[in-house]
Amino acid sequence: MLIHLSSWPEIDARLNDGGPLSKTVVVPIGSNEQHGPTGLLGTDWLCPEIIAHAAEKTDANLIVAPTFNIGMAQHHLAFAGTISLRPSTFMAAITDWVSSLSRHGFERIYFLNGHGGNVATIEATISEIYAEWSFVEDSPPFVLELKNWWDLPGVNGLCNRLFPTGHGMHATPSEIAVTQAAYPERIKTADYSPQIAPNGPIRDALDYRARFPDGRIGSDPAQASPEKGRQIIDAAIPALLADIAAFAAETQPGASL
Repeated sequence: MLIHLSSWPEIDARLNDGGPLSKTVVVPIGSNEQHGPTGLLGTDWLCPEIIAHAAEKTDANLIVAPTFNIGMAQHHLAFAGTISLRPSTFMAAITDWVSSLSRHGFERIYFLNGHGGNVATIEATISEIYAEWSFVEDSPPFVLELKNWWDLPGVNGLCNRLFPTGHGMHATPSEIAVTQAAYPERIKTADYSPQIAPNGPIRDALDYRARFPDGRIGSDPAQASPEKGRQIIDAAIPALLADIAAFAAETQPGASL
């Protein structure tokens, strides 16, 4: 069930149907930022959305929230089309999403992330949310989980086998391939020089643009193909469904100190 394509009575009914995933929701989360000369600006939110929506088609019990498509991408702002939130804004928005979903009765909120630059801020937000409950000696009515799509069991290993060299850390052939599988009409080509981009630290936007002129870090996206993207998606679907099922079935301690 996709929340944005459902009516409120349908969501209300699902929350109360007693199913194993009825109170669990997946939130695809990413960023809108440059991904080199050929990567779509939406790559980091498209990848988790593509995987989550494919998983929902496989298991209709899965509930997927609208995609949180703007994240922490300040270091990419020297490239046109990038949209970024400040970390403080990002944290406030995530907190409000959690509060909204919890208010309706969702007890398990699973963030499927597609942008490495989001991780520190999402983790800090989760800590802040839990701290609010800890300081008043109460337990939150929800549990939060963060998982990067490439960290789903078996996915990273597959990506490394498909792209043993030139996988890199930004504008990677694996993420480009996932978007190519879903949007083959949007495939773009370019002559890369060097073929494999350099590596280096990530700091502010001007420093990034100077170090990585075309936006890539350590990667050769020319290796991407729709066929390889389909392999990655097909591997991610069962891994995601299994991870969510385990999360939903997790038993919480009953007694408080």
